[in-house]
Amino acid sequence: MKQAWIVFRKELLDALRDRRTLLVVLLSSVAMGPLVLVLLSTLVADAERRADARELQVVGIEHAPSLANYFARQTYTLRPAPADWEARILAEQLDDPVLRVPAGFEAELAAARQPLLEVVSSSASPRAQAAVSRVLALLAGFNQEQATLRLALRGVSPALVQAVQIEQRDLADAAARGAQLTGIIPFFVLMAVLYGALNAALDSTAGERERGSLEPLLMNPVRHGALAAGKWAAVAAVAMLIAVLCCLSFLPGQWLMRSESLAALFRYGPREALFFAALLLPLAGALSALLMAVAIRSRSVKEAQANASGVILLVSLVPLATIFGQQGRAEWQLWVPALAQVELMTRVLKGEAPGAGELAIALLVSAVVAALGVAYVARQLRQRALA
Repeated sequence: MKQAWIVFRKELLDALRDRRTLLVVLLSSVAMGPLVLVLLSTLVADAERRADARELQVVGIEHAPSLANYFARQTYTLRPAPADWEARILAEQLDDPVLRVPAGFEAELAAARQPLLEVVSSSASPRAQAAVSRVLALLAGFNQEQATLRLALRGVSPALVQAVQIEQRDLADAAARGAQLTGIIPFFVLMAVLYGALNAALDSTAGERERGSLEPLLMNPVRHGALAAGKWAAVAAVAMLIAVLCCLSFLPGQWLMRSESLAALFRYGPREALFFAALLLPLAGALSALLMAVAIRSRSVKEAQANASGVILLVSLVPLATIFGQQGRAEWQLWVPALAQVELMTRVLKGEAPGAGELAIALLVSAVVAALGVAYVARQLRQRALA
């Protein structure tokens, strides 16, 4: 332990000497929370602004006075679409869908011949698709009103065409609804920790080998296990520092939210930050050991970066299982590093506190990965000392 402590101090000082890289990593981790929350709140605020504006782009509304009257009673403002509205929609220069009213709308409506209304948009534009559902709901209300008036005119109760009453009840609380928007936060935090450990891991292994300082270090009377443990502890310390800063950055980052509704839904306090740190600190140690194990066989930092790209890609893709998976929560997810942390951090954002057993599984798996990685690094150092 004494030898490992000496190596740890030496490696940590070496990592802190690279102030430019360290400053970039630390600033990126500190700015992560405010930046992500500002981008999310800007997106939500823009959607709220467009919804509150209650504007509708129309073509041929002069053919439908009854429809225009309905829109006015719903407090919607009608805007004539530009002349080249189809080209603008295809070029994604017009985000709002366009309602096209055909000629003879009123005559066909009076004759009960179901005139055709077109809601034109582009599915390639997410912002346009968000507005389409609002327009369709508005037209469904007009349809319902016209059907009710026709039944009442003929002395038929509208209740006869509705066999059942439907009432929607949402069991999700505010935190769970907010997690639908803030669900990408765990992924950003995970990537910040990964890239924070990357530079230190490559420098302490492939970097020393490229500089020619690894062979003199192996000539010292230090056990290879202690040498590997000390190097790993220094890299893990940097990664854990970044993990803690990322978790804490979301606390002041909430002050920068531009959307009041998102600020009300996003519940992240010291308790949530503590859970995030408890999940990320063991993972930071595991990722540090894994990156060192990949880089120790490389002869240069450039080669190590190419080899580490596979680890980065794997860690980036694993959390996507929660997005593309349709089976919901599964116990096996807790046994997969990175996936378990993202899943549990998402639960924390939903207001669900992870159980002691779930935290223990994540800690155990991270400890096993870290131990295997450090053991592999020690073995490689031993072989290089004997070569």
